[in-house]
Amino acid sequence: MNQTPAHSTYDIVIIGGAIMGASAAWFITEQKEFKGRVLVVEKDPSYENASTMHTNSCMRQQFSTPLNVRISQFAADFVKNLPRYMGNDERVPELTIRSFGYMYLADNEAFANVLRDNQKIQLAEGAATQLMTADEIKRAYPFYNVDDIVLGSINLVDEGFWDATAVFDWWRKSARERGVEYVSNEVVAINKNKAGTRVETVTLKSGEVISCGKVLNASGPRAARTSAMAGIDIPVEPRKRFSWIFAAEKPLDRDLPLTIDPSGVHVRENGGGTYQCGGHSDIDPGVEFDDFAMDHEIWQNHVWPILATRIPQFEAIKVQSEWAGHYAYNTFDHNAILGPHTEIENFYFLNGFSGHGLQQSPAMGRGTAELMVHGEYRSLDMSLFHFDRIVNNKPIIEKAVI
Repeated sequence: MNQTPAHSTYDIVIIGGAIMGASAAWFITEQKEFKGRVLVVEKDPSYENASTMHTNSCMRQQFSTPLNVRISQFAADFVKNLPRYMGNDERVPELTIRSFGYMYLADNEAFANVLRDNQKIQLAEGAATQLMTADEIKRAYPFYNVDDIVLGSINLVDEGFWDATAVFDWWRKSARERGVEYVSNEVVAINKNKAGTRVETVTLKSGEVISCGKVLNASGPRAARTSAMAGIDIPVEPRKRFSWIFAAEKPLDRDLPLTIDPSGVHVRENGGGTYQCGGHSDIDPGVEFDDFAMDHEIWQNHVWPILATRIPQFEAIKVQSEWAGHYAYNTFDHNAILGPHTEIENFYFLNGFSGHGLQQSPAMGRGTAELMVHGEYRSLDMSLFHFDRIVNNKPIIEKAVI
């Protein structure tokens, strides 16, 4: 990847080339009326520490906000029909969703009522969510300990694992072939006009000053740092999330849904007798952008005991790999922040996904591209997530956050 841009002027500059930036860049090329130049500036083209590479790579429709359900439904359709969406390119692989579902477990009546309310919303949007009593869960998944469980919720249609890396790779490859330029560099300054109403240029770490028509902040957990260069305060910070891959001495006899224990610890099928587990500490502060240190006591003292209690076969397991990644955590309401700034008219947000960005990336990239090119949404109206809700103190309450 080149470090120096080929031009000094671009119609759209995207800051951040991970899953959101890649999606937006590719969907911009899908807008037939757009004939301009797009530059994607990515600090780390290896994406080693990007949230994109540290996820469960799963999607779900079990949200409490109708728009979030629809966003995931588009993701499912996009993944299952990837070659068609990418112009019937014979090189593009056929993908599927391994629909083992998400299993939410409620251990009290209040949480059970949340699952009941959520199911009504999900069914109204066409999802296939089922509620299960503890006895029903035990019959379908005998390996669970459900002694403390009041209710479960699961959806076995278009809910589970998908190959996000393949989609990410093809978005970048296809966008480049269509003329999007990627550079390995870093935006270190965002320069506005005298009135402070428009971004005129961005300055790269290598010294180039690039004129731009519009700027998109797609910088993941670094969103606040990017916005601050334009004098904007955005409530997004890195939150550390820990993951483990482990092998079971006695593997389960059927697929393990992505199980969300009432404690917040989650675990899913990984294949071949291995499983992926995630969690975080009870104290969940914002962390430094480069803090990826593991906390080994969390596994030993918190996560493993919960796993072994919920699934007794997991008393005998061996950790194969572990890592710490970052959520781009929206401290305001845990939902996406999209759209233009309220005063800087050509500065756009694609931030704050709080752990469900990967599955939302197709719809979010498409919507952002439509808005930036046409000035309006032409598929799914995303205005509910616009930045102005933060200015107006109108949070979106999403009850299904992991």
